[in-house]
Amino acid sequence: MTGPSGDDELYLRLATIGAARGLAGQVRLRLHTDDPESRLAPGAVLTTEPVSSGPLEVTGLRRIQQHWYASFAGVTDRTGAEGLRGVVLLAPPEIGEPEAWYPHELAGLRAERADGAVLGTIDGVEHLPAQDALVLREVGGGRTLVPFVTEIVPVVDVPGGRVVLAPPPGLLAQDEEPGDGDDQSGGQS
Repeated sequence: MTGPSGDDELYLRLATIGAARGLAGQVRLRLHTDDPESRLAPGAVLTTEPVSSGPLEVTGLRRIQQHWYASFAGVTDRTGAEGLRGVVLLAPPEIGEPEAWYPHELAGLRAERADGAVLGTIDGVEHLPAQDALVLREVGGGRTLVPFVTEIVPVVDVPGGRVVLAPPPGLLAQDEEPGDGDDQSGGQS
């Protein structure tokens, strides 16, 4: 993603701000980073999209069960927190961040299975509520959203021009057997 102000610096999506929690300005986060404790640590000053909502300085971060919550400087009540809902928190990549890719780097990569069988081409990335998804244009032309998680996308090799997919059965249209659901075997011999 290019810089929010239109500059050429690239930014990573760290989180999207969700609903307010409590009365003191805390918000729930939908994470887009694997390292929230470092990237969203208190004191971090983050760029926002839209730009008019930031920058925001993190003053608190905590995890309650499977959810992450943050507070920001100057946001001291529920009304202020509700005003941040939907804001995307951005930061430049850290030096040496090994598993950080930009959507434009993934578009056009060949998608294949571990055995080298070509599945199609990556058209881009969609940022969904649960997680990001790769947009796969399958060999047959179908468009499939592939959850962008390590279990399903174990290898991203940008320099090699490929991603390796380990899709669960039924995720890809090409995994469906011809005649699935319409058994024609009965009757005559």
